[in-house]
Amino acid sequence: MSRANLTNSVEQQAESSRYALFLDWGTRVGVVTLLLSFTAYLFGWLQPHVPLKQLPTFWTLPVHTYLQQTGAPTGWGWLALVSRGDFSNLVGIALLAGCSLPPLLGLIPLYLHRRDYVYAAICAFVATVLVLAASGVLTGGH
Repeated sequence: MSRANLTNSVEQQAESSRYALFLDWGTRVGVVTLLLSFTAYLFGWLQPHVPLKQLPTFWTLPVHTYLQQTGAPTGWGWLALVSRGDFSNLVGIALLAGCSLPPLLGLIPLYLHRRDYVYAAICAFVATVLVLAASGVLTGGH
């Protein structure tokens, strides 16, 4: 194996290791958050926004009617109700959905240090698209 190939292999290993480490921690935190929030909801440590006894009456309603009758928020409005048992699990879901963002951001300094500006720009672009999509700016016509 030539010296250039060995250097490239080591650089790729550093990138892969950093990405994997950040992704591993993100998924662990997301899953633990999901388990804790579900446990708190299950044992009644967090009061739900919609009482469990009333929930079956709402299951058959159209979404618009459900939202109107329960006062449930749409979009990022769930953040205001994160202390409620039935909305607290969304924190874990949001963490899992966004856990690819920190690894992408973590690659940018590696690429910049290596003067690999194209890959740094690609990571920054993908991260920007993820943030815009999560914010609701990029929607599919809804």
